[in-house]
Amino acid sequence: MDRNARIYVAGHRGLVGSAIVRNLQGRGCRNLLLRTHAELDLTDAAATDAFFAQEKPEYVFLAAAKVGGIVANDTYPAEFIHDNLAIQSSIIHSAWKHGVTRLLFLGSSCIYPRLAPQPMKEEHLLTGPLEPTNRPYALAKIAGIEMCWSYNRQYGTRFLAAMPTNLYGPGDNYHPQNSHVIPALIRKFHEAKVAGSPSVTVWGTGTPRREFLYSDDMADACVFLMELPGAQFEPLLAGDRNDGLPPLVNIGVGEDLTIRELAETVRKVVGYEGDIVFDATRPDGTPRKLMDVGRLYGMGWRPQVPLEEGLRRAYLDFGLR
Repeated sequence: MDRNARIYVAGHRGLVGSAIVRNLQGRGCRNLLLRTHAELDLTDAAATDAFFAQEKPEYVFLAAAKVGGIVANDTYPAEFIHDNLAIQSSIIHSAWKHGVTRLLFLGSSCIYPRLAPQPMKEEHLLTGPLEPTNRPYALAKIAGIEMCWSYNRQYGTRFLAAMPTNLYGPGDNYHPQNSHVIPALIRKFHEAKVAGSPSVTVWGTGTPRREFLYSDDMADACVFLMELPGAQFEPLLAGDRNDGLPPLVNIGVGEDLTIRELAETVRKVVGYEGDIVFDATRPDGTPRKLMDVGRLYGMGWRPQVPLEEGLRRAYLDFGLR
């Protein structure tokens, strides 16, 4: 990407989008197109199309989405499928209509079957039932991948989907009910430390295994993909629906840990000295979600921030709020 190119980052205030903006600004990109939800409702197809017609972005990072943890997904399933389908449909269609050079659609590891072989490869998409607790969100993201694939086949677009593993970092959502596991744990342990509580309760048995990627590493991988030379980028698009992989690349670290081990690490970073109690009556979710990152690593990219260091940075960000 030329540093003067017009680059639209949809969802620039969220965890994913804000990290992408930081990365692009750090590389000297000067023409970033940014709109808040108040300025542009991406579920409104007509408003989105008018924005593309006026601003004519050359590159698009589609990071806008309705996201949340188990509680949020269970409480608002209609919003999770409706809003995400509407957002990505508006942007992907407008990107084709107005001649966007490349688009990167951001999803989630939850697109893979609940009991997919581990680690999960790109070809495991649509090979089994999804995890029920976040199926509406996952189905919306799968539809986004299929949209990229379909527009590439029919119109020759260059739309690629990237599926990051579980993310955390600056700009995360620390809401007590609607956040993901790491920000939820940071908040719980911090509040328990301040209150002097003897214990912190964590949902589930603590046995599920999860992989976590620092948001700035994720952003670096996204920009890396968008800047690949054509000889490397084009094969990722897989134009024929029945030949090869979908236009999909996993982004992760290639290793995981149990929720119990994660909770103990967060407790250490926060400096909480009480006990951890696991509530086995609460859902665990998918038993394991480890990404196979061979496709991305084979192109030369690697993450830079170890988990404990990333948690320290995330806790510092929480303390600044």
